[in-house]
Amino acid sequence: MVIKMDVQDEALISRLIDQNPELKTLVENHRDYERQLDEMYRRPHLSTDEDLEVKRLKKAKLAGKEKIELILAQHRA
Repeated sequence: MVIKMDVQDEALISRLIDQNPELKTLVENHRDYERQLDEMYRRPHLSTDEDLEVKRLKKAKLAGKEKIELILAQHRA
């Protein structure tokens, strides 16, 4: 799993992902953002537009992770 969380959270995601379509979409998007960022970081230089895209991807990835955390928090209790 790409999302950096502790083992308990990863287990919870694995358990909930098939039951919660929103969580599944968020995890898939997070993985896609990570893949895109990895591709961008492999480039020796980024254009201004590419740099802006990296910033956009980072913000989207963080927003998604925060939503994932909220879903997990609801199921931890």
